[in-house]
Amino acid sequence: MRHTLSIEVENRFGELSRIVGMFSARGINIESLTVAETLDANVSRITLVATGDHKSVERVTSQLDKQVRVLKAVNITDERRVERHLALIHIKERERLQEALNLASLFRARVVDASGDGVMIEAVGEREEVQALLELLRPLGQCEVARSGAVALAKQTDAAPTVESTEACN
Repeated sequence: MRHTLSIEVENRFGELSRIVGMFSARGINIESLTVAETLDANVSRITLVATGDHKSVERVTSQLDKQVRVLKAVNITDERRVERHLALIHIKERERLQEALNLASLFRARVVDASGDGVMIEAVGEREEVQALLELLRPLGQCEVARSGAVALAKQTDAAPTVESTEACN
């Protein structure tokens, strides 16, 4: 089963390696990993998608949450969340370019670069949407693809935002 974890850590050298090691040591496969600073340069958010049984992933999540430099570790798999994936697709086949652009527009993808050797399209969406676009583009010929891992945030409750949560974005 796929599990999406949201982990906030102190932005320090070696922290990511330590976290990845905890999954590796328990035989849990990491499918995707995305990490970047938050609005606070001292804190990074890791979005980690792991494949494994529920019990093992929950055990690692609980152990992560107890680590000194881990500020918060939450399995958001069962929570309402927004999750997005990014793919950059360089299409080099000039003869099939219009067909590729038509397919891209169906998925709300956009051209981010056009040069002498083709076009580059940016597709952003849910994992299945990005994968579906890539599958449709595959028969059109030569493409180069770079994909991100998941980025995800749990949705807030239906209650109005608190003063603290709105101030965090200012």
